[in-house]
Amino acid sequence: MNHDDLNHWSKRAADWARDYHASLRKRPVRARTSPGEIAARLPPTAPEQPEPMDAIFADFESIVPGATTHWQHPRFFAYFPANAAPASMLAEQLANAIAGQAMLWQTAPAANEIEAVMINWLRDAMGLPAAFTGTIHDSATTATLCAVLTMRERALAWRGNTQGLAALPRLRIYASAETHSSIDKAVRIAGIGQDNLVKVPTVASHAMDTRALNAIICADRSAGFLPAGVIACTGGTSIGAFDDIGPTLEVAKAHDLYSHVDAAWAGSAMICPEFRPLWEGAAGADSIVFNPHKWLGAQFDCAVQFLRDPAPQINTLGLRPEYLNTLGQDEITNYNEWTVPLGRRFRALKLWFTLRAYGLEGLRRRIRNHVRWAGEAHDEIARLPGFAITTPPALSLFTFRYDDSDRATEDLLKRINDDGRIYLTQTRHQGKFVIRMQVGQFDCTREDVMMVPAVLRELTGGAK
Repeated sequence: MNHDDLNHWSKRAADWARDYHASLRKRPVRARTSPGEIAARLPPTAPEQPEPMDAIFADFESIVPGATTHWQHPRFFAYFPANAAPASMLAEQLANAIAGQAMLWQTAPAANEIEAVMINWLRDAMGLPAAFTGTIHDSATTATLCAVLTMRERALAWRGNTQGLAALPRLRIYASAETHSSIDKAVRIAGIGQDNLVKVPTVASHAMDTRALNAIICADRSAGFLPAGVIACTGGTSIGAFDDIGPTLEVAKAHDLYSHVDAAWAGSAMICPEFRPLWEGAAGADSIVFNPHKWLGAQFDCAVQFLRDPAPQINTLGLRPEYLNTLGQDEITNYNEWTVPLGRRFRALKLWFTLRAYGLEGLRRRIRNHVRWAGEAHDEIARLPGFAITTPPALSLFTFRYDDSDRATEDLLKRINDDGRIYLTQTRHQGKFVIRMQVGQFDCTREDVMMVPAVLRELTGGAK
């Protein structure tokens, strides 16, 4: 295959993509396959000789779409979305064509400088102070790992990277039980250890108990531990819990602890001024992460980390051997020093395209619609016989339960997802099995959202 062939097949792929998205509402949201079924359709070894592209494309069409869980389906209400607005898809095509490696300014000046500007655009759009800068990662998991590594090194006076952790004080990180499992993964990878991630009790609103946080930090110091950082939650994955960010960060500052706000999903909503009270005080954080690929339409993967001062993270992660120096440019920004990988993709391009193609007001309109429609679906489900709301809407996320029974609720969820018209997922809240519904797919409509109570009514025989 050469570039002339690529021209032909790119047009064919664009036609396929248009037809695919036009057909999504007719497809079941979740893949209907069994483990191993797809692998069994592929040859066990790679071909020795080239195969014609028409045969390859035909195999793609016959194998992949029917075995795909359709994340761009407008009735995908499970997990959080991994959106892909058309403008973002176009930008990804161009970034793929350029195929640059944006590890340094000199290897990708456009990628580097557009990234800096996109961080500023988003910072201003979300109402954060001009002091914040930042960078783009693949996912919030990586951004949180970077923050936790920075907590570690700052607390250890930058000795962990050189001496190792064996002979150094035992560190502690503090977060609520509503935080994402990526925090657990980060403390494991950072060598801090799961046992040293302290899950602070929550209050009735499901926010971290700041009095308990303060007491636990004091007790840990007395016991010989070294507190290193506090992670606050803005829109938890399970039920959408929001910590009281301001008071939480006040405790962190009182103990001179580095702070990180995990706003992976809900952070996008902060482009709407009316939702900013949900993370009031976030301007005082050292680090904030949110995923534009979850609710702003940027194609996965795209996570933005804002940093009040990048120096501690650069001191933690930066490593510049001679072959990575840019001659004659001592003060240039090289974003590989802000994160774990050396290699970096041109992720800023899809932000640039998406923010311009839809505008902040167009994106706000979508988010506001999703929140409003989720509230309407919540109200309809609350009226259905046998259903009980277990947590009210947090932005566009809420949970419910059926027949006050784990078994009945789990059975209903299986029937919902086997039915195929909508896709929901589950969590456990206060020890009970509950169903999550989250509205955020880029192209969903009110009719798509209201399909949820309609399907629930039909599957349970509820009266209209």
